[in-house]
Amino acid sequence: MLTVKDLIVFYENAIAVNDLSMEVREGQIVGVIGSNSAGKTTLMNTLSGLIWDMLIKEKRRGGERITVMGEVSFMGEDISKLPAYRRAQAGIVLCRERHPIFPDSTVVENLKIAGYLRTWADVKKGVELSFDLFPNLKRHSKRKAGFLSGGEQQMLAIGMAMMVGPKLLLLDEPLLGLSPAMQNQVVGAIKDVRRHTGVTLVIAEQFARPLLPWLDFTYVIENGMLTLTGPGPELMDNPEIKSAYFGV
Repeated sequence: MLTVKDLIVFYENAIAVNDLSMEVREGQIVGVIGSNSAGKTTLMNTLSGLIWDMLIKEKRRGGERITVMGEVSFMGEDISKLPAYRRAQAGIVLCRERHPIFPDSTVVENLKIAGYLRTWADVKKGVELSFDLFPNLKRHSKRKAGFLSGGEQQMLAIGMAMMVGPKLLLLDEPLLGLSPAMQNQVVGAIKDVRRHTGVTLVIAEQFARPLLPWLDFTYVIENGMLTLTGPGPELMDNPEIKSAYFGV
């Protein structure tokens, strides 16, 4: 479904992603695990096409700080130079870190805003799907999103991404800043997304323990470079993973 080959991204003289290749098959949950500043967000921005928007903004400031090399293919087509909106139209949707929502709008208003380019029938189905996936959101449908807990805001952000109708859903740090109990709830919601919709997911995360048992395949990156790969359950027993991410 998604193939990344020899991807290199650097900002001036700082390499964020260094010669990274990966493959995502349809229906999988794939993890990109790494510590803070490992290059995860840069990778997600590159897959979603946001990196090109960032490059345009840098050029307007009079510089060209961002360089991207390598190849990204989706559904058999080279999308390496495709802008973010075209990738979203093709079905690649990014849910960015720190649950970006509209805090002064209600939960249901947030969902409808996310689906503003879709038909009313699709919006209605999308809202119903989000409430089926995240019962907490249904209970708070008329509450302003800014008053939700961090975990509920993350569920809302995922629901908003689902409103676009993705084929490939990219989740950047969905567990960031959440309590262990809420992390488990969000992981459960992510599994429900795949089970009920069949959407393929790529999850970039540094809190590996709750996610690893459910990952079909995992890429571990450090300093932008690929260091380990394998199914999530297998990496659970890897001594390097235990030391780096579990503290044992």
